[in-house]
Amino acid sequence: QVQLVESGGGLVQAGGSLRLSCAASSGSIFLTNNMGWYRQASGKQRELVARITRGGSTNYADSVKGRFTISRDNAKNTVYLQMNSLKPEDTAVYYCASGIAITPIDRVRTWGQGTQVTVSS
Repeated sequence: QVQLVESGGGLVQAGGSLRLSCAASSGSIFLTNNMGWYRQASGKQRELVARITRGGSTNYADSVKGRFTISRDNAKNTVYLQMNSLKPEDTAVYYCASGIAITPIDRVRTWGQGTQVTVSS
């Protein structure tokens, strides 16, 4: 089972940027899995933010299109989420996710520990 370790969360002002990182413990599993990011705001359901397939195709939630970019560095077994033009509504705990598929949510096999992103106004 792959383990995912997240970093990069924090407090940022609206309009600012953060980059989240998710490092996988297993390169072999990393290369055979889709990767992505979910987020869960207080009182809300966990929602998919971005996904990158093993082939490199990307998908984004409508709410973050044009602002967030997901990428993958296979040499480092790491997936990133570059978040620009952050809004207060982006405030949530962000979770890295891995699986043969990561949508729907019950297809996720491994979760990162979560990292808090707080955007102030």
